[in-house]
Formats: sequence, structure tokens, C-alpha cells
Amino acid sequence: MPEVLSQNEVDALLSAVSEVSVDLASDAQQSAARDISIYDFKRPERVSKDQMRALETHHEVMARNLAATLSGFLRTIADCKLTTVEQLTYSEFVMSLPNPTCFNVMSAQPLEGKVVLEINPSIVFPILDMLLGGTPNSGSVLEREMTDIEAKLFGQINERILGHLRETWAPIKMLDFQIVQTESNPQLLPIVAPNEVVVLISLEIRIGEVAGMMNLCIPYPVIEPVMSAFSTVQSWYTQTGKSEQVAEATDYLQASLKTAVLDVVGYLAETEISVRELLELKPGQVLTTEKPVSSPLMMTVAGKPKFLGKAGTYRGKKAFQVIRPARPEDRA
Repeated sequence: MPEVLSQNEVDALLSAVSEVSVDLASDAQQSAARDISIYDFKRPERVSKDQMRALETHHEVMARNLAATLSGFLRTIADCKLTTVEQLTYSEFVMSLPNPTCFNVMSAQPLEGKVVLEINPSIVFPILDMLLGGTPNSGSVLEREMTDIEAKLFGQINERILGHLRETWAPIKMLDFQIVQTESNPQLLPIVAPNEVVVLISLEIRIGEVAGMMNLCIPYPVIEPVMSAFSTVQSWYTQTGKSEQVAEATDYLQASLKTAVLDVVGYLAETEISVRELLELKPGQVLTTEKPVSSPLMMTVAGKPKFLGKAGTYRGKKAFQVIRPARPEDRA
């Protein structure tokens, strides 16, 4: 005869089954909660976080190089820093821009589609002020369109920005950025659908007491063919110890440094005078120094003694002929 369970044993089994069911239900809920992630259909993220970090790394380098270029070209201290790299829709990008502004539509051959380079008037007109011999200040900021002459003059700045863009994207893909159209009202040149996802790269340019934003807007369909290369480039930056990668990094850095701008100054001579003598100087007076006329002159590069040579003219232009490198004992 089979053994018959008592009522107490039946109750204990039913209680154990109910506890196991509760535990399995809570585990299923926790697992489901871990698998759920918020997705905003208005702002879909089509670029991964690793790819966004790679974009950020590349354009941080571009910001530093652009600051050096602007400093040399404008003959003043210019600062440029990367502020944001984010994904949003094209309509959100356009609505965030001032009107009027410097809105440049660019091609990026061989990629298909258009890219936008927008530069705020808050920095455009101060730069134009400097190019025309003025001093940038809050009064330099105007709310109007650029004239044809001003647009032609500011084209020199645009060309330098495009050059840095080509260098920045060279490790990913050789792109030929060219401005194909310029408009002051950003809403008049819709390059993609309003709800299309774009990558917005924003840089702040600061010169003296004035500052303004420069925005690079890249629609996702334009860069989608090269997005797979970003993962490769990111690993290339993070991995170390491989000789081939070190050599490539060295070549890339050397190529970037070749475009850096340095101040070169040739010193005829130097002497010491008192403040009284300085205040009493008049046109026509002569300052005598202990430096012989026949001795070589000192050339400084970025404020540091570098070469000795002779000053003169070459093909109708001022020139400096290098004789030898400067030594610690040499003086101007």
C-alpha cells in the first residue's frame, strides 16, 4: 500500500510551493527591470557612446590647433575649447541658433549629403574688427548680416577652419570639406528633414573679453558609412605598446605640429637706461649699445634664443640669414 500524507504534510508542501512561486515572480520582475531601458522616439540615439567619445577626442585636438592658428593669424591670444558633443534632431539644432548668423552649408566629398558649419555673430564681428585694425570688445557684436566685403574677409578664417576639419577627420577618412552656400537665416537652408538625427559638435572661441560659439552639425546619414571606423580609431588611441601604432601616432603629431604658428623676432641689440632717460627721449636722439655693428644678431623663437645671423633684404623683403644655432653664453 502507498504511504498516505497527513494533512500537516500536505499544508507544508503547498506553503513551500507558494513561496517558490513568489521568489520566481520577483526574480522575473527584477530581470525584466534590468532589461528595460528608456527610449525617446523624439530623440533617438543612433551613435554609440564609444563613437561619441571618439568624436570628442578628435575635436578636442582640433580645438587646440585652431586656437594656435587664430592666435597667429590675428596676432592676439585666442582660446578655443570643445564644449559639447551631443545627438539631437535637426529642428532642435536650427531652433537653438541666433538669427541672423553665419550659416555655412558644406560638402564633405566623397561622403554624400551636406554638413553645416555655423559661427555666431558674437565672435564673427569681433574677428572682422581685428582684421580691419580694431580692438574686439562688446561693442563689436552686431545683429545684422555680413556685407559682401565682410564675408570675403571672413573667408580667410573659414579656410583655416576647413583645413583643421580635414586634418581632424584624416585618421577616419580623407574628406574634402568645401563651403557650397552661405546664408544668414538658418531656417532658409534645410539640409535634412526636421526630425533627422544629427551630431552637434560645439566649440567656444574666446578672444579677449568677447566669446562666441562655433557649431558643426553633421547629419547621421552623412557619416553613417564611416561610423564603423570610429571604433577602430578609438582602440588605436587607447592601445599602447605596439610599435606600428606608436609610429603612426608620431607621424600624425608631427604633421599636426607643422602647421603651428610661432613668433620669430630678431634683436639688433639691447641696453639699459633709467626711467628718467626714457622719459626724456626725443625723436632724433641716438641710443648707444656695447654691441659691435659687425657682430651677429640674435633670433628668438617663441621668446627663446634659437639662432644667430644677419639681418637684410631678400627679393625686396626683410630677411634674416641664419649663421649658427644660439649657445647659452650668447646674448642679444
